[in-house]
Amino acid sequence: MTNYTKLPAILLLADGTVFYGKAAGKIGTTTGEICFNTGMTGYQEIFTDPSYFGQIMVTTNAHIGNYGIHKDEIESGSIKIAGLVCKNYNIIYSRKEATESIQDYFQNDNLVAISDIDTRALVRHIRDKGAMNAIISSEITDLEELKQKLADVPSMEGLELSSKVSTTEPYFYGNPEASLKVAALDLGIKKNILRSFENRDIYVQVFPAKTTFAEMEKFSPDGYFISNGPGDPSVMPYAVETIKDILAEDKPLFGICLGHQLLAEANGIGTMKMFNGHRGLNHPVKNIIKNHCEVTSQNHGFGVIPDEVRNSDKVEITHVNLNDKSIEGIRVKGKKAFSVQYHPESSPGPHDSRYLFDDFVEVMKGDLVW
Repeated sequence: MTNYTKLPAILLLADGTVFYGKAAGKIGTTTGEICFNTGMTGYQEIFTDPSYFGQIMVTTNAHIGNYGIHKDEIESGSIKIAGLVCKNYNIIYSRKEATESIQDYFQNDNLVAISDIDTRALVRHIRDKGAMNAIISSEITDLEELKQKLADVPSMEGLELSSKVSTTEPYFYGNPEASLKVAALDLGIKKNILRSFENRDIYVQVFPAKTTFAEMEKFSPDGYFISNGPGDPSVMPYAVETIKDILAEDKPLFGICLGHQLLAEANGIGTMKMFNGHRGLNHPVKNIIKNHCEVTSQNHGFGVIPDEVRNSDKVEITHVNLNDKSIEGIRVKGKKAFSVQYHPESSPGPHDSRYLFDDFVEVMKGDLVW
């Protein structure tokens, strides 16, 4: 096991609030937008979710690292969060199948973290004050120096980040002899989305974020998928244009999370930065088409503007968040396109929403129309 010493560390928020804790992971300094996830498990999947790129994650579960790290429980090729804030940092793990400790994992991937923080107090503060930038340091103790570094960190609003986490070259996933083919636009795609397609006998070609419709069409897919990802959807005209071209050709299209926001943008509906966003495994959503409720896994800091969706003559609402009435799903009138704000691949999270992948299969086969 890598040597680990609990050196002092500091967490400074943009509003001047300071928390003192202990160093975890790599000794260093990191910055990003601070947010929290209310899930009680699945920390490794959260760490590697590209949608968290540029964000410092606060875990509300008291114990992190207690079941170690498993090589199969990753959603991308590396850790994507900018930093971690936790209460109890457990280097000794209990699971036999784990391959390394969280400390080894963080040090190998150069992640700066802070532990021994009152995360309940921190989460309550963020809930009251909203999402903001923060800095963690286990090497700088001067608050004035930390404030200067934090002042240089750009707001998440207005940042285009998907091209920073997207694949640089197209690649294939699944069985080439599968019955259906899907072209996926990678804006920060999670591996369990690709597994969900493969499990439904779908062969996927994954394309870089700025790929045009014409280039994706060369794959001769049966449908198109627009993935989740980080950043502000309002500054991604390249993806909006690709979606508009897909819609113009009336091709089957399915979007998740950022893909949902971009489908709205492609139909003239604006998006907004949320006060806190939704990040957790137990968000109740109502499918108003099927009149049932599902518990969902969510991770987003932006959303579609509800009034613009309600007033649109191009889309209809399919899903609504039962906590705050935000728009969780839409489908385009007269087209074969639909999207949801949450994560039906649910890694981690409940499996209530995985039927949406089956719906996409039916749309591609022509068995589901609206």
